[in-house]
Amino acid sequence: MSTIQTPADLKVSKLAENIIGSEIIKLAAEVNEKIKQGEKIYNLTIGDFNPKIFPIPAELKNAIIEAYNNDQTNYPAADGMLELREAVSNLLQARGNLNYKADEIIIAAGARPIIYSIFRALVDANDTVLFAVPSWNNNHYTYLNGAKAIVIDAKPEQNFMPLASDFKPYIQEANFIALCSPQNPTGTVFTKEGLEDICDLILEENSRRDSARKPLYLMYDQIYWALTYGDNQHYNPVTLRPEMHNYTIFVDGISKSLAATGVRVGWSMGPKKIIDKMKAILTHVGAWAPKAEQIATAKYLNNLNNYDSFLALQKKNISARLDGFYKGFQQLKAEGFNVDAIVPQAAIYLTIKFSLNGQKTSEGKILSNTKDITKYILDEAKVAVVPFYAFGTDDNSNWYRLSVGTCKMEDVEGVISGLRMALKKLS
Repeated sequence: MSTIQTPADLKVSKLAENIIGSEIIKLAAEVNEKIKQGEKIYNLTIGDFNPKIFPIPAELKNAIIEAYNNDQTNYPAADGMLELREAVSNLLQARGNLNYKADEIIIAAGARPIIYSIFRALVDANDTVLFAVPSWNNNHYTYLNGAKAIVIDAKPEQNFMPLASDFKPYIQEANFIALCSPQNPTGTVFTKEGLEDICDLILEENSRRDSARKPLYLMYDQIYWALTYGDNQHYNPVTLRPEMHNYTIFVDGISKSLAATGVRVGWSMGPKKIIDKMKAILTHVGAWAPKAEQIATAKYLNNLNNYDSFLALQKKNISARLDGFYKGFQQLKAEGFNVDAIVPQAAIYLTIKFSLNGQKTSEGKILSNTKDITKYILDEAKVAVVPFYAFGTDDNSNWYRLSVGTCKMEDVEGVISGLRMALKKLS
């Protein structure tokens, strides 16, 4: 049987030709190949949960099964099942200090279609999108819209959270700002004052603009907002500055708070006109959350006592891992190794640092750049973490994301031990 050959010069759209693949997926392919070869790898790259370690709530799982048993398998409402939008409205008011009616909320298949539809509803080709790095995928969504990106390098001294002063020089030309808190990849949060200052900057700019120009909009991704630890608090623009209601569109859902990444239930809330436009866009994309999962999520969220109990245990288990890794890195630092970590505040991530440039391996190889360091840590310590350049920073950044969603508590000691052995081999 003959094989059809695909021409090497087969043409595709300019968008498809120039789109950039995920750096995290590239790293994951290398990690998975090592695992296939039988190596024991501590894979801390994945912004996900191992459901055997972090299962979804039993009540939610049972409700999903019940909905399928009741044949809830046809199309859901285009903006989401009313009972779920009402349950989300109640959750936001009761636990998030936010007042949004059901018709100001849209349901979709997780945060990605929500983000896509926000960009499509508010960002025109050649508009200017303002965001800081490290951050997740803002560069790709900007590219998909044919927009111009102005990228701010957030500083470790500020826990990699941008300041109003970072944005101020570019605020008049910006059409759209993208923020995330708690932040992926850093696991850090905005301070109250820091977010207030950014809100005031946006409000001041919008008061300056005439009606012929679009307002400066803010996309606020708070998908991790339920997962804060210790004395750290989550703040949102609309509660801090009610005038931000007209300019803020949220990204939210159950994927992180309920460890339900594959259940695919996310939502957005914002001004009704914008939510309606997002609904129209998603109608053509078809990125609805499955009906059974929507019905089950509504049922689960209507019992906030169960929700609170699950979150309390979830936060305890996640923070124990984050704290364990943080203490381990501080011990390695105290032993004289060139590593560091930022105190964990939220989400499922720890920001860590390997300052190993110029060091020599036992085989005589010089670690000359971040890719060399990443490969050395993977090969020698059997630890896989994601360099911040995968999140838009400079290729030579020594900072990394460590994710705990797939690790067992006993893995913490193994990771630190493996790193210690690998670091001792350097000179």
